[in-house]
Amino acid sequence: MVSVGGSSKPSSAAEAEADPYEQARAIVLRQLTSAPRTRAQLAAALARRNVPDDVASAVLDRFEEVELVDDEDFARTWVRSRHSGRGLARRALAHELRQRGVADDHVRDAVDEVSSEQELETARELVRRRLRTMHDDPDRAVRRLVGMLARKGYGWGTASRAVRDVLAEGVAGFGEPPGADLVAALEEGEDADDGSG
Repeated sequence: MVSVGGSSKPSSAAEAEADPYEQARAIVLRQLTSAPRTRAQLAAALARRNVPDDVASAVLDRFEEVELVDDEDFARTWVRSRHSGRGLARRALAHELRQRGVADDHVRDAVDEVSSEQELETARELVRRRLRTMHDDPDRAVRRLVGMLARKGYGWGTASRAVRDVLAEGVAGFGEPPGADLVAALEEGEDADDGSG
């Protein structure tokens, strides 16, 4: 590009396009502006834009050095947000973090911040909320509630205990209690190893 004075000095925008490091840096900054990302997510975004691996690695190393990319912090924040906001169980949270490329040790540390008691109380609250809007017969409602918790990553033991505990509280408007066979199954499930921890 030629300036008015006749010099052939390129503009800063043209320099950024020519310098792969600056191009990669700009891509990462744009990605981080929209939402927090893991190193693996950013590396994938750079690969999609055909940034050379060595340049991508150097840029991501620098972003980690200045703590703009921190997978451990990402994992802790993700777990707090998704557990309290969506009620996801530890198993589902771990799966989501692994899908985003978070290392297993960071996943374990973040998921361990949710205790078994917290997880059970969250499951109970989900059951209470859902039960208020249900108009099914009790047996069908129990199956639906346990299924809802299973889809959120809760194991059988935690799900059945949460449903049984909430039903024991005597939820207003629920009608007759569930059949004896479902109550027995729920009580058995409380002792089952549900693998959620």
